[in-house]
Amino acid sequence: MMRFSLSGSAALVSVLATSLAAGEEPATYLLRYKFTQGETLRWDVVHRGRIDATVSGSTKTTETVSKSIKAWRVKEITPDGSAVFEHSVEYVDMWHRLTDCAPVRYDSRKDAKPPRAFEQAAQRVGKPLCQITLDNRGKILGRKELIVGPAKVSEGEITMPLPEDPVAVGQTWSEKHDVTVPLETGGVKKILTLQKYALKDVRTGVATIEVATQILTPIDDPAIEAKLIERGSRGTVRFDVDAGRVLSQRMDLDKRVVGFRGAGSALNYLTRFTEQLLPVEGGLARRDRS
Repeated sequence: MMRFSLSGSAALVSVLATSLAAGEEPATYLLRYKFTQGETLRWDVVHRGRIDATVSGSTKTTETVSKSIKAWRVKEITPDGSAVFEHSVEYVDMWHRLTDCAPVRYDSRKDAKPPRAFEQAAQRVGKPLCQITLDNRGKILGRKELIVGPAKVSEGEITMPLPEDPVAVGQTWSEKHDVTVPLETGGVKKILTLQKYALKDVRTGVATIEVATQILTPIDDPAIEAKLIERGSRGTVRFDVDAGRVLSQRMDLDKRVVGFRGAGSALNYLTRFTEQLLPVEGGLARRDRS
């Protein structure tokens, strides 16, 4: 997820050093999630992807576009400030196309019956999927599945984790995660990853945070590298410091793995994920056209 440039990092260090030299304490910001019982937060989510896989001289391309509204309905605020909410997807508009095949599309607002490829997703639209208890730093304290089915909301982070202490512009924080990768031999391999965050700027109460994922475990097998290809995205999150919620995020990934299935094979993976908090108007979400 994060794209750091040497020039950008150097500028942040320079500003911090100048402030310290002048005897000024840099401003710090306490980043915390804030929720209100009974409110519903909605985000407009778009995920676009293209995968080009070349094996034995033949290239196959898969293109996908998924649009949806993600909703969190806050049921309770606990004494320690944690929020208990139901996670749901209010609609989906999904499209995919494979090489030499006609595009397949499903819009849950218009189509009475989904194509077979989207049947599972269609069964989960408009229903509470799980109940999450989230503390004010974004850590999941409890999770309860509310719908039967093989597809679940990701077992990992459901939102950006926030630092324990106040942070100044230029400071970073991070979270380590173990990722289990299935091997061709039937076993599994644990891979250690690092999710790194940096406070880039704060203007008019909105914090801009850069995000990146690093693979810490050394990998010399392209087959394993291909299975981790989705973990290398970088991007930016905009966080409302006063309201305590993510306003928007954008994550990009453009990566190539060579030799994942023998000599001459290659995998190109290109994705973009965006999320935008929707304003509330008469209790219903609308798209922000500004």
